[in-house]
Amino acid sequence: LDMEFTGLHSTYLQNNEPSLFDSPVERYLKARQSVQRFTLVQLGLAIFSKENSNKYVVHSYNFFLFPSTLGIRDVEFTLSASSIQFLSHYGFDYNKFLKDGIPYMNEVQEKIFRQHLLAGTCTSNADRDVLKKAIDEVTSWIAAAKEEDTMILQDLNGYHMIEVQLVLRQALENVWTEPLEDKKVMVKKVSPEHRQLLENSPYDHCQKKLILLSARGFTNLFQILVKVKKPLVGHNMLMDLMHLHDKFYRPLPESYEEFKRNIHNLFPVIIDTKTVTKSMQKKCLFPRVSSLLEAYAVLCSSNLNPKGPPCPVIALASGCSRYAEKESPHEAGYDAFLCGSVLLMSAHLLLCRSTDNAVEAEPSFSQYLTVLAEHVNKVNFIRGGVSSINFSGEDSPCRHPPALVVHVRGWPGVTERQIYQEFKPHCRFDVRRLSKNQFILLSNKYKQLVLRDYRHHPHLQVSVYRHWRHSPSVNCLLQISGIVALWSLLAFVLGGARSC
Repeated sequence: LDMEFTGLHSTYLQNNEPSLFDSPVERYLKARQSVQRFTLVQLGLAIFSKENSNKYVVHSYNFFLFPSTLGIRDVEFTLSASSIQFLSHYGFDYNKFLKDGIPYMNEVQEKIFRQHLLAGTCTSNADRDVLKKAIDEVTSWIAAAKEEDTMILQDLNGYHMIEVQLVLRQALENVWTEPLEDKKVMVKKVSPEHRQLLENSPYDHCQKKLILLSARGFTNLFQILVKVKKPLVGHNMLMDLMHLHDKFYRPLPESYEEFKRNIHNLFPVIIDTKTVTKSMQKKCLFPRVSSLLEAYAVLCSSNLNPKGPPCPVIALASGCSRYAEKESPHEAGYDAFLCGSVLLMSAHLLLCRSTDNAVEAEPSFSQYLTVLAEHVNKVNFIRGGVSSINFSGEDSPCRHPPALVVHVRGWPGVTERQIYQEFKPHCRFDVRRLSKNQFILLSNKYKQLVLRDYRHHPHLQVSVYRHWRHSPSVNCLLQISGIVALWSLLAFVLGGARSC
């Protein structure tokens, strides 16, 4: 699975950027705000099917998605300029997204839609001019038309196909409509009696159940994925899982633990290839890579397992063969194909390294799952207090990299942003205020040079953070203890003086 979005991290609210200080709960609450503001533009699904031999055949699909607009409250979403520019650089087709995007809805939206459908008020916020033009054409034509005469309405996109038919049938009792190919609708003049027979026909395309099926769109496929319970594979997939929950299941809950439980119930086996490849860098001398495409290239080109049996053959199905001929990075269907391929090749390598016995020439996928067990349901956590989120249990305790503390003198009113800008040229630090005149700096790349360069700075003194020395709570406790000790000493001295 892979997805492309209209944005990643919302800057609408301050301090919403991911930070090394973040716990999983804090990161979830930040990401939740972003998921609520942005939407999906494309979802890629690659289905790997094992054949009898040591071979997997891949069917890879791209789904352009657009929020449902029929019978529910109009959906608003935000565009991030950098994300739009990024996708445009890789040739993303925004016309397909806007004009031909498949609708979808979550359970809350579907409930509202059903209510409107039963009440006969199933209209959208689409272009009213399209509906008016169609109605004007039919009313002008029908006055002179005879029974069984027909006309064709053209250029009707998406929901207009359904809406035009519903509106015409509701307004005129002597017309019948049928959808045609190429965005056309046929309108026929019929008698009221004939109309009644047609309405009771099982072939009516405007039956409520068919309208619901059409309006739910991709949600139908999402529910099939949930039902079959196949392992779900992604890369850095936290945001993917959050969008799956929000767009196709239910709005994201405020509770982080509830979100984890829901995802685990929907998809009991989740594997993040980022988590797998990070582990392999330590176990198998796997080179450090920064992207999914780089990981795929390393696994395809290098011979990390010279003695074991060859990796399984991964073959793209005939309709997806262009992915074998040309790289298409950040096209969701291609990245989904990369995810599954990286998983299979990584699992094969780990299996060969995990046993002293000879590995079967054609290992089963269950054997791969066994060797991947420590990574199952562990989703990579980018720049935070833990390395991964555990969707089938408790998360590991937060562990932060070594911290620096900055003491400020003679710089009144200094902010976290100003401290960040001051140290930005040296390293990518995350900054958090510790007290009025103290700030903590965290970085994945600890820089001793900073300690040296700021040794004689007129306003900033930098030192290594020590909890017992710099923590406000510890300092407060020490101050209270000191006061108590002082009063105890005074009481002892004064009490002794009286007794004399």
